[in-house]
Parts: sequence; C-alpha cells; structure tokens
Amino acid sequence: MSKRHDIEAHIRTLGEISEIMGAMNNLAVMEIHKLTRLLSSQQRVVTSMETGAKDFLAFYPEALPPDQGGTPLYLVIGSERGFCGDYNARLLAEFERHLRTVSEKKPVVVAVGRKLSDRMAGDPRLVAAIDGPTVSEEIQGVLIELMQRVQELRRGQQGDRSFVITVVYRTGGADGVTIQPLRPFETMPRGETGGATAPLLTLSPRVFVAELVDLYLFAVLHEIFYSALMAESRERLTHLEGALQRLEKETSALRLQRNILRQEEITEEIELIMLSAEQLKSQKGLTLKRRSWPAKLAKELGDTLASLAVLRSEGSAKYK
Repeated sequence: MSKRHDIEAHIRTLGEISEIMGAMNNLAVMEIHKLTRLLSSQQRVVTSMETGAKDFLAFYPEALPPDQGGTPLYLVIGSERGFCGDYNARLLAEFERHLRTVSEKKPVVVAVGRKLSDRMAGDPRLVAAIDGPTVSEEIQGVLIELMQRVQELRRGQQGDRSFVITVVYRTGGADGVTIQPLRPFETMPRGETGGATAPLLTLSPRVFVAELVDLYLFAVLHEIFYSALMAESRERLTHLEGALQRLEKETSALRLQRNILRQEEITEEIELIMLSAEQLKSQKGLTLKRRSWPAKLAKELGDTLASLAVLRSEGSAKYK
C-alpha cells in the first residue's frame, strides 16, 4: 500500500507541475499574439522612414557622412528566461560560424539576456551584459539601458573611435538566426528625383540626416527586439507543449500502475474476507451461505467487489 501511496503522491506532484507549465504555455501564446500586432506596426514605421530617407537622399546625397570604420561591436540578443530548449546554443553557434567567415579583428560583444550572458561568462570578447525583456512592455527600457552602455563603452575607446554595430538575433523564419549590420541608409539604393522639387528643410541637411538616423536606429532596434522576443516565445511554446505531452504520458502510466496495485490490494482483501468466512464456518459448525453471512462481512465484500469493478472499467476505458 505504501508503494501505491507514493505513486499517488507522484501523480499529484506531476499535476501541480502540469498546471504551472500550462499557465506558462498560455502566457507564451498571449505574448505571441501581442507581438504579432506590434511587429506588424513597427515594420510599417521602419518602411515609412526608409521611404522618406530614400527621397531625401535623392536630393541631398552629400548629407550622409562617409563610413569611417570603427571597432566591430556585436549585439547578441539571447533569452532572458529558460524553458526554450537550445535557443541560446544555436544562436551562439551561428555567431561563431559568422566570425570565422569575416576578417574582423578583436570584435567586442554586448550580450542581452541573462541566460545568454551566463553561457558567455568568461569570454574575453564580452564587454557588457544586460538583462533582456521578458514581455514586450520592457523592450523600450532595455533599449535605453543598452544605448547608455554603448555610450559608456565608446567613451572608454582609445582615440574616440566609433563602433560598427552588428546585431545577432533569432527569428521565426527558416534561417533561424539573423545577422544584421546597423548601417542606416548606406546600402539603400538612391532614388531618382524625376524633376520633383527638393524638400524644404528648416535644418541643414547634415543635421536633419543625423537626427533621422537616430530615430531610424531606435525604430529598427524596436523591430529587432520584437522579432527576437517573438522567436523566444515561440521556442518556449514548442518546448512547453512537448513537456506537457510527456507529463501527460507519464501521468497516464502512473495511473495505470496505481490501478494495478489497487487491484492487487482488492484481491488480497477478498482472499482475507473469504478466509474469515471459512474460519467462522468451521468455528460455529454452520453451513455458511451468502444470504446468512454476517452483515458486516457481506458489506465489506460488496464494497471491495464494487471497487474492483470501477478499476476495471477505468482500465478498459483508457485503451478503447
């Protein structure tokens, strides 16, 4: 009986774990729906800014400052929480594969996400680690902290060199990992003026494009973080659904094992009742029939047989 009680305690524990994981699963689904709407809106914002910049640079191509190079800085966006499988491992594997294909020397890394930072602990390239967002509402605060850390790192650079930033993050597409350089408008094809009138500016073209670049980078980073958080939520959803299925299988197996043990206990109880009846018959010299059994003994046998019938019906229902 003690073994059956241990199994029942294990079933209760698995049930509590399943409830917690089910709640996490529901939260991941809600976050994915929310991020889908936010990402769609942010992509439209970025597209609008790129269209405006293309028109502006068609008339003022000299306003865009030339690329002067700088220290390569990789912004690697991992996961803040667990329950997402090998999310960070695959991200780092693709990042290392990319570094082997480029000729950059001594790149530095800023890691976003506690789980990723733990994996990169001790890496000499890691110069900063910040906590990542767990929900979409935290993204703006993370971006503000990220920009402050990058400014601090730039002030510590020798010769006041700037950074050439590349973002490495997971996406939900077929490729899985995206490596995106942050070089606003440099690779954008120049538009044709087509005889149109140049835009009227209240600022000088260089000041205008500098402020536009700041706004564009902030918008693009929002889009990137939305994509990364959605990929993390989808990975977590897949992982949790698989874990819930395994929990259900294990719980079903334990219930079957519990029923088998209970059937064995009921069989032993029936044997004990029958033995008691034989002893009563031999002691009193009575011809013991079912209708003349002591009421208490008959009730115990009836209850035991009813329990056995219930267990058999449960077992047969499971395998229908």
